[in-house]
Amino acid sequence: MKKLHKRAKANREKIENRLYDKEEAISILKETTNAKFIESIEVHIALAIDPKYSDQQLRSTLILPKGTGKTKRIALLMPFESITPEYKTLTDIVGSEDLIELISKGILNFDILLSTPDMMPKLAKVGRILGPKGLMPSPKAGTITSDIKVTLEEFKKGKLEYRADKTGIVHLIIGKSNFTNSDLLENLMAIYTSLEMNRPSGVKGRYFKTFYLCSTMGPSIPLDISTFKQ
Repeated sequence: MKKLHKRAKANREKIENRLYDKEEAISILKETTNAKFIESIEVHIALAIDPKYSDQQLRSTLILPKGTGKTKRIALLMPFESITPEYKTLTDIVGSEDLIELISKGILNFDILLSTPDMMPKLAKVGRILGPKGLMPSPKAGTITSDIKVTLEEFKKGKLEYRADKTGIVHLIIGKSNFTNSDLLENLMAIYTSLEMNRPSGVKGRYFKTFYLCSTMGPSIPLDISTFKQ
């Protein structure tokens, strides 16, 4: 514990009391990701929104150009007669009523659940199991689809869903500490662009409040939001 304390203290001392441009922030971030494992790289973005109003809610998806560095288990729910050997190779789990039965028993061996539209009514009975875990397929999350192959390809490339929490903050993983600086920068810019494109209609004036970058065990680094527009 004493060694960890010294490492954490040394990392905090590398962060000055100022805003950093995105390139410099990533460089310092890489210096502070010195734990004994590959750390996740996170962004925490506070927005000037009040999600209790419908026109200030934020929920969308994006594909990170360089992925997240994390492999997610994908389950596919579709009619039994449509299941083919190809779908079995493209997913970790594929099923129909049998998959719903497993879910009803609390067996959730997946991180993402995709469903064809015609199977959604049958999922209603397990909504109370899937909903709290954020696994219920929805149009906004892009997890209800008729174009199964394209959707599977997108999620395998790093497609992810994001939303603002009740305080208006978006939390996202943008990669791993073994990513290159340029890969992290590309993912970071993709997130900023997506947030701008999905700016809620009810937001007037300033949109971004604060933008922090950090690793699993490292200190937070405040970013100068104006550098994203350069």
